[in-house]
Amino acid sequence: MLTIRLSRTGKRHKPQYRVVLQEQGRDPWSPALEILGNYNPHTSPSTVVLKEDRVKHWLSVGAQPSETVHNMLVTAGIIEEGKKRSVTISAKRSKKLVQKKADAEAAELERAEKAKAKAEAEAAEKAAAKEAAKAEAEAAKVAVEEAKKAEAPTEEAPATEEKAAE
Repeated sequence: MLTIRLSRTGKRHKPQYRVVLQEQGRDPWSPALEILGNYNPHTSPSTVVLKEDRVKHWLSVGAQPSETVHNMLVTAGIIEEGKKRSVTISAKRSKKLVQKKADAEAAELERAEKAKAKAEAEAAEKAAAKEAAKAEAEAAKVAVEEAKKAEAPTEEAPATEEKAAE
């Protein structure tokens, strides 16, 4: 089957493309049956030069454009269909992406739960520290009061001292 697709040319980091007609199974850099145009993505706006009559001829004969070339032909007005999605994801890769996303969400949820538990533990620890500080302050207050009572002379003691002095 014949296909119309892009073949990369140009320098490194400055690609340009040829729109070529080739057998579908052939390497894109192998010789083309016919060069139908070129595409330069580095100009502003991108430059697409096509041999419209030859493209229409090969499409009428049954050549199938690649998705990217199909979109270029729609933009150029040669084909009057809608654009196609030029990047496809296989079902296997799609499942992997869904699984990866689900794993990431589960990991995020687990991290959030750990953070919440840690915050609760810190709050409980602070509350316990406050209670311990209150109890310690109360104990210190009681100790100070007892020390004052112990240091203060009792009323009986001076009386006995006076009797002893007489």
